[in-house]
Amino acid sequence: MAVTGKRYDKDFKLGAVKMVLEKGRKVSSVAADLGVGYDTLLRWIKEFSTDPENSFRGSGRLRPDEEEIRRLKRENQDLREENAILKKAAAIFANPRK
Repeated sequence: MAVTGKRYDKDFKLGAVKMVLEKGRKVSSVAADLGVGYDTLLRWIKEFSTDPENSFRGSGRLRPDEEEIRRLKRENQDLREENAILKKAAAIFANPRK
């Protein structure tokens, strides 16, 4: 039977990483206080340092507000493309053929 590790949310991971990076605490101390493995905390720090904006993405499932934002961005892009096509069509039909 495989042993599965604990799952920590993004806020928990960010808090742990910031304790080390911003408050200057030792990795071993933070790991012990939070009950997280030393190597796990090091991996979180590396992931955050590599790409702070996209670190700790999670399981791929979006929260409802994130899902709504993604849907609206996609809809916005579709409408922009449709608008561009309609502008080109209007320009073509506005010029009479000679």
